Amino acid sequence: MNAPIASSATAVAHLRPERWQRANRHLLAKAIGEFSHELLLTPQRQPDGRYVIETTGPRYLFAAERSALDHWQVDPDSLVCLADGQEVAPDMLAFIVAAHEQLGLSQSVLPDYLDEISSTLFGCAWKLHQPYLSAEALALADYQALESGMTEGHPAFVANNGRIGFSLSDYRRYAPECGQPFALVWLAVNKQVAELSLVENLSASQLYAEELGGETLARFAALLRDRGLSPDDFWYLPAHPWQWQQRLAVCFAAEIAAQRLVYLGESEDRYAAQQSIRTMFNVSQPEKRYVKTALSILNMGFMRGLSPYYMAGTPAINQWVAALVRADETLRDCGFDVLCEVAAIGYRQPYYEAALQGNGPHKKQLAALWRESPMSRLRPGERLMTMAALLHVDGDGHALLPALIRASGLTAGQWLQHYLRAYLRPLLHCFYCYDLVFMPHGENLILILDGHVPVRVLMKDIGEEVGVLNPAQPLPGFLERICAPCPDELRTLSILTDVFDGFLRFLGPILQRAGLAEAEFWRSVAQCVTDYQQDHPERADKYVRFDLFAPDFIRSCLNRLQLANNRQMVNLADPVQGLQFHGRLNNPIAAYRPGAAS
Repeated sequence: MNAPIASSATAVAHLRPERWQRANRHLLAKAIGEFSHELLLTPQRQPDGRYVIETTGPRYLFAAERSALDHWQVDPDSLVCLADGQEVAPDMLAFIVAAHEQLGLSQSVLPDYLDEISSTLFGCAWKLHQPYLSAEALALADYQALESGMTEGHPAFVANNGRIGFSLSDYRRYAPECGQPFALVWLAVNKQVAELSLVENLSASQLYAEELGGETLARFAALLRDRGLSPDDFWYLPAHPWQWQQRLAVCFAAEIAAQRLVYLGESEDRYAAQQSIRTMFNVSQPEKRYVKTALSILNMGFMRGLSPYYMAGTPAINQWVAALVRADETLRDCGFDVLCEVAAIGYRQPYYEAALQGNGPHKKQLAALWRESPMSRLRPGERLMTMAALLHVDGDGHALLPALIRASGLTAGQWLQHYLRAYLRPLLHCFYCYDLVFMPHGENLILILDGHVPVRVLMKDIGEEVGVLNPAQPLPGFLERICAPCPDELRTLSILTDVFDGFLRFLGPILQRAGLAEAEFWRSVAQCVTDYQQDHPERADKYVRFDLFAPDFIRSCLNRLQLANNRQMVNLADPVQGLQFHGRLNNPIAAYRPGAAS
């Protein structure tokens, strides 16, 4: 059974002045740092060493440390907000209102963005209110304790925990930081309007037997027969309980009445929401597959549905990527692998299909996929950790990563070398050898640790986020979807932006707390690139053509995407076309080009 949900009064007990102030200072410091990084704000240095930002309302004074890749670390405790010459409490919502023109927020986007900021503050205050594991304890915790223990969300996005659509009780039930296991809803969907896709070595009967078991399957079949329906005419589809209650039971009412969609009941197993919120881990039987479902809430730039069109090709794409990865000697040597989405199912609601052009949110309300569990990949003595944990800082300001390094017995530099070999080297190989790119941010990778040291990584979210840049030959069938036309000058951004700016920019300052100087951090990154290229001299022409040691590279801005359109930041069918570029960033490994004077 789920834990009892608190009353409405108790559910807002965390919204107290002192916590709200801490949440506001935290988020405002992050906003100033990331908006300055994206050149939306231009802080001016004062004679006393502090910086100032002017808005149409208050002035903001603060202290900040600046590091490679134009990274701003704003001290939340240093923030001073001056309105008409008087100091007032920092207020994140007031800041967005006062700075909305500088941030490029239109009147159509501004209200939803304010909602997302309010929701992000709400969650931040809740996390400050709850007992939490210290960084030291979390560094040694199990996989699901780590998932629910993460507090920040995406490191670059400011409005990163919007979850617009969740009620007070929904937040307590389904937010990953609340750690409440819950049951999924099972639906029978008529094969005339639903399509189940599978990898070649998996049958529908095997999938359902492994996920549901014989007793549950017999019960589902009996329920259908009691309605005068044939079980042979239906597939079984898991849905998020919020999606069933808030969307499907009403918006698909005609389908339910026509018995093309039949409610079967709740799952026996209990699931825990992961950091990606619509992906669930089976806590009752961890060896079973993850389940990812459509969830029509607005969160971080997208309505989080799942496209039935994408689901049709997802297993084939995963099978192709997995075969390529697992056949490659270099990738095997790094221990790099993917978690395959082995089955996917999508329901095409006939009224929306007939009425709506394009593949918008209304067509993405009922779909799901099954992804391999990482538990089967563990060897004796190993454990799992989301890579997002490497950026985690607890409520007392202590970072998890230094604690993990201390537990390993290695120096910070030694630990970093192991990490880069497991994480960066395989990404370099995929890029240079196969023109294959992933979305390698923290939540999308699972680290396998042995002795608190990364020895292998598992990449996930393959179907929606993998791409092949300008393939030499057309890819057949569903694989055509992952062909990603990309100008040569932007191709290295899959490393320079997605890895360097998107993750290592935040990791470097945390490693400094463990005693590793910034120059040594980037020297190690450069050495990883150099070692890979020297080990594979056969692609020397590509290393010149796609130069990771270039002096600078174009600045790709994530918050600008969300500020421009917080309902669909990019078109997933052509993500390059919608990117926001502003200015350039100095490349922190340029000084370490092989052969250059150090």
